[in-house]
Amino acid sequence: MTPRARLSLPEFTALVAMMFATVAFSIDAMLPALPEIAQELSAQAPNRAQLVVMFFIIGMGAGTLVVGPLSDAFGRRPVILGGALLYCAGAFLASVAPGLDTLLAARLLQGIGAAAPRIVGLALVRDQYKGREMARVVSFAMTIFSLVPAIAPLIGSFIIAGFGWRGIFLSFIGFAALMMAWLGLRQPETLPPEARRALALRPLWQTIRQVMAIPVVRIATMVQTLCFACLYAMLASTQPIFDATFGQGANFAYWFGLIAVLAGSASFINATLVVRLGMRFLVMRTLQVQVGLAGSFALLAASGLLPEALYFALFVGWTVSVFMLAGLTLGNLNALALEPVGHVAGMAASVTGAIATVVAALIATPLGLVFDGTPVPLALGITALALLGAILMRRLPAR
Repeated sequence: MTPRARLSLPEFTALVAMMFATVAFSIDAMLPALPEIAQELSAQAPNRAQLVVMFFIIGMGAGTLVVGPLSDAFGRRPVILGGALLYCAGAFLASVAPGLDTLLAARLLQGIGAAAPRIVGLALVRDQYKGREMARVVSFAMTIFSLVPAIAPLIGSFIIAGFGWRGIFLSFIGFAALMMAWLGLRQPETLPPEARRALALRPLWQTIRQVMAIPVVRIATMVQTLCFACLYAMLASTQPIFDATFGQGANFAYWFGLIAVLAGSASFINATLVVRLGMRFLVMRTLQVQVGLAGSFALLAASGLLPEALYFALFVGWTVSVFMLAGLTLGNLNALALEPVGHVAGMAASVTGAIATVVAALIATPLGLVFDGTPVPLALGITALALLGAILMRRLPAR
């Protein structure tokens, strides 16, 4: 049988972007649904609805650890398609969940499945492109992907208006089905049988011990965890704050879109400055600035002296700064963590990414659960996380 030709660059880039977008769509489209989920499934403890976001992230982090080795053993296509089917099963279970606990279990399952297209999609690129060509494909895909957070809440709000919050999960199934059909019909397998490696847990455990024993890797991963925690806490809390604190629940999707567009500039700023200033300097200064911004906002919000319009404007501006923190730190910290472990970079990326994602979600969850109708607990929590991150950066060993 003659192997199918490689997809054209535009089609392949669009397919990869769709795989990357699975995670962002699955998180951001849910945000407008949190009030209705809380009302229907957790009326006595409405803050628990935020766990719908966190359980997906925890599942995704756990899946990140295993989908790479699975794709090395069984090929890229079977693992992506298998993960997408698991994602669909979780989405269907969520759509019929009778209670919040079932919904959270379904979201955990969804997150595990979503790790496959996100992580193995990158392996598809690496199999076919090298060096600058690979960077170009990933950059184009990430440019398309970056639009998703801006429009996903709006899409989610339209679906809720027409079909209720359970309809969002059916849209996830439709999205994944389209991606699976595209991949199954058009994308050839990129890892030939002779290049595959037997699945073994021992090398994975050895890699975890090896990479986490290196101080630079360990500290950079810890700081990355704290930065992810800031991001996840803000993601989970933004909609409740817009709704309960400022009465802007009906307009949340539009405000979130504006915030996402403004925060998207962080990646371009980082790309412009990182060569001249260095990764460590940018991470340290970003964390220090966030300590000042979050701490000042917490004090002003707690004072009760702010006029309503100014209070809201300051919150929107601070929210933009927290999302920008992710763009100015996470890529740099990932690069710092992987610098000493180039010989096992793929496995090390999975290990550090999984640890940072899961632990960050566990740290961020209490910040969402203590929401008291104001952004003060969130701002104080992010101040503490950014301060701890800045302290750890001072302990990062020189190269």
